[in-house]
Amino acid sequence: MDMATKRLVKIHPKFKLNGSSYTTETLRAQAYEFIKEGEPYQEAVGNFLLDWLNDSKYILTHTSGSTGAPKPIKILKQHMFHSALATAKYFSLPEKTTALLCLPVGFIAGKMMIARALVLGWHLDMAIPKSNPLDAVFRRYDFCAMTPFQLDNSLGRLHLIKKLIVGGGAVSPALLQRLKEVDTKIYETYGMTETVTHIAVRRINSKKEKQQLIPFKTMPKVTVSVDERSCLIIKAKAVSRDPVITNDVVELLSHKRFIWLGRIDNVVNSGGIKLFPEQIEEKLATVIDVPFFVGGVPDEQLGQKLVLFVEHRQPYAFAKADIAQLELDKYEIPKAVYTLASFDRTDNGKLRRGQTIRRFLIAQKAH
Repeated sequence: MDMATKRLVKIHPKFKLNGSSYTTETLRAQAYEFIKEGEPYQEAVGNFLLDWLNDSKYILTHTSGSTGAPKPIKILKQHMFHSALATAKYFSLPEKTTALLCLPVGFIAGKMMIARALVLGWHLDMAIPKSNPLDAVFRRYDFCAMTPFQLDNSLGRLHLIKKLIVGGGAVSPALLQRLKEVDTKIYETYGMTETVTHIAVRRINSKKEKQQLIPFKTMPKVTVSVDERSCLIIKAKAVSRDPVITNDVVELLSHKRFIWLGRIDNVVNSGGIKLFPEQIEEKLATVIDVPFFVGGVPDEQLGQKLVLFVEHRQPYAFAKADIAQLELDKYEIPKAVYTLASFDRTDNGKLRRGQTIRRFLIAQKAH
C-alpha cells in the first residue's frame, strides 16, 4: 500500500463499532472473528474490514444487477474516502455521530456506511439487514441508510433516527404520502456503484416543500449535464476519474439540479409515442395496493403496447373508475393486466423489469 492510501484507510481515533474502540490490529482480529464465528451479515462486514485494511488501493464490489447480471467493479479507496467526507459535510455529521448499519454489506451502500464510520470517527452499530431492521432497536441514532422497502416497514419506529437517507430504488408516491408527518429528516438519494453511492439528494418529507416534483440537488463538487438522449452525465472527479454517462432520462434544471424521469431502457415506444413507465407508475400507485409495474410487450399494430404487471396470487383487475380519476393521458392507460405469482428481483430486492417481462413472454409462447 502506498503512503497516500495508507493515510486514507487509517482508523479515526473516535471510531467505534458496536460500542468498542479499535486499533488496526484489534479491528483486524475482530474481522476474523466475524468471519469465523458470526452470522452471514457479520461475515460480510468482516470481509469488508479486511479488504479496507489490506494493501490494495481498491475495494472489489458488485453492481446491483437491476438492469442485468451483477458485474464486479473496482472502487478506489481514495474515492470512498472523498465520498465519506462529502456526506459528512452535506448532512452535518461530525465525529462521534451515532449511526446504524442495516444494509447488506455485499453492495456499495452497505460498504460505504462502514467506510464513513472508519474515516469520520462515527459510533456505528450493526443490525440484521432485513425488511424491518428497527424492530429490535431501542436507542436513538443520528444517521441511518435504508432501502425504500426497509423504510416502508419501519415507519412506526422512525422516531429512533434523526436523519435518514434512502436509496437503491424509487420511493413510491404512496410511501411519500405516509412520510409527510414523520419528524425524521428523510432524503432520497441518487447514485450508483460507479459513483460510490449518492451524488445527489432531495429532501422528501419537508413540510416547507410544496412542489410535487422535488428536484435532486448534487453533492459538493458534483455537476451534471445531459447527452443527446436527455440522459444524465455526471462529473464528480472526487469519486470518479471519468464522467459517468447514465441511462437515466432527466429534466435538467441547472448544472446542479435535475428531475429524474426514468430509465431509457424502460421507455415504451407505443405507436411512436414514448412512454416513461416510472412516471405512469407514480400515478397508478395511488389506486393499486399490491406490487406492480408497467412495461411494453410486442404488438402488431403499435410495435409495443403498454401493459400492467401485478405481483399477486389471484388474478388482479384494477377498477376502471379509479383509473378514470387519475391524470393519465390516453396512451398511459394500460391495455392489459397480467398477474404473476412473483417478479424477478436482485439479491438486494430490486425489481428486474426486463427479466420479468422476458419470463412472461416465454411462458406466453409456451401456451
